[in-house]
Amino acid sequence: MYSVAYSPDGRYIASGSNDSLIRIWDAKTGALVGEPLEGHAGEVFCVVYSPDGRHLVSSSWDQAIRIWDAATGASIGNPLKGHSAQVLRVVCSPDGRHIASCSSDMTVRIWDVQTGAPVCEPLMGHTGIVRSVAYSPDGRRIVSSSFDRTIRVWDTETGAPLGKPLEGHTSDIPSVAYSPDGRHIVSCSFDRTIRIWDARSGASVGEPLKGHADIVNSVSYSPDGQHIISCSDDRTIRIWDTKNGAPVGCPLKGHIGRVISASFSPDGRHVVSTSLDKTIRIWDTDTVISLGDEFKGHLSAAMTAMSSPGGPDVSYTDTMNQIWNSDVSRGAVPSDLHLDQNGWVNQVNSGLLFWVPENCRNGLTCPAILTIPTGGFGDVVRLSPSDACFGASWEQIATNG
Repeated sequence: MYSVAYSPDGRYIASGSNDSLIRIWDAKTGALVGEPLEGHAGEVFCVVYSPDGRHLVSSSWDQAIRIWDAATGASIGNPLKGHSAQVLRVVCSPDGRHIASCSSDMTVRIWDVQTGAPVCEPLMGHTGIVRSVAYSPDGRRIVSSSFDRTIRVWDTETGAPLGKPLEGHTSDIPSVAYSPDGRHIVSCSFDRTIRIWDARSGASVGEPLKGHADIVNSVSYSPDGQHIISCSDDRTIRIWDTKNGAPVGCPLKGHIGRVISASFSPDGRHVVSTSLDKTIRIWDTDTVISLGDEFKGHLSAAMTAMSSPGGPDVSYTDTMNQIWNSDVSRGAVPSDLHLDQNGWVNQVNSGLLFWVPENCRNGLTCPAILTIPTGGFGDVVRLSPSDACFGASWEQIATNG
């Protein structure tokens, strides 16, 4: 699963995945509710509830945003289209009238929910993938974070940037959020730190929060603003005191894969988390234990988790292990390899070599050297062509694997 979100009343959890489907779960029992929502033509990167809980909003690899009736699962209106690359995150304005989205096309867009039309020109300024976007509680500002290592604040009426970019992180910034009172902004980074910012001045507040042993993937506030929750490639979830920046209790452990996102339930009593171990977990914030069994149902690993504004290692088969080899010294990687739109890697004048599974392509950051994450945005393996099996050998492994 790529994304999960609590309904405002906390009764349901919606999830999206790279099987292109959206599913709704009973938050207490973990049972699936109704049939999957179908319509996207690619991975569903993000799904959120509207503030009143009547609608779901989703974004996808297919560059589209869709609005759904949360009760019936019916698609409402036409898809919202305008981004020129995959739409990584969507969020509803506090009054439910607008949707903000961010994309790999390095822009942020604001949409009218009723008409589906853009409210203003694309918000441009980032020089890298825009990974996260969030509304201020009063709806007057939007904050965005990017892989250009900056955070930007925008006026929602004019689309104009407000002040200078917030700088301080030394690596990509995958997540950003406003505090419930709108006074602060929290961000996390691949530099393994969490930072708190003054929302008005843009000044950094206090020292960075440190404790995670690997990339920090997601960060958000508790509904009462007293705590911050974060999760990491170190497979843990941490809760922090916003007053002094100290960790609250021990890290939450239970996922066996990198934890991509975690957030509080609308009442603050629970935490929902998603991981590349292909599960969703719900935690009790008082006892700090995982409640019940993991939610399972999609075909792929989880990527993001968040509660609605009303309140929020991929395990490869033995076959894959025979294909990918982490010892790059055993064979040189050709420099003329290319990945086509159907997932086939080919070499110039040599035809097709092998096929890359769909859930691996997003992490194929440099086809020329074939760097492929085995479990997320952290550790990588490199292909050793001398050990790989092509043609009939590949077919035999796929058949016998």
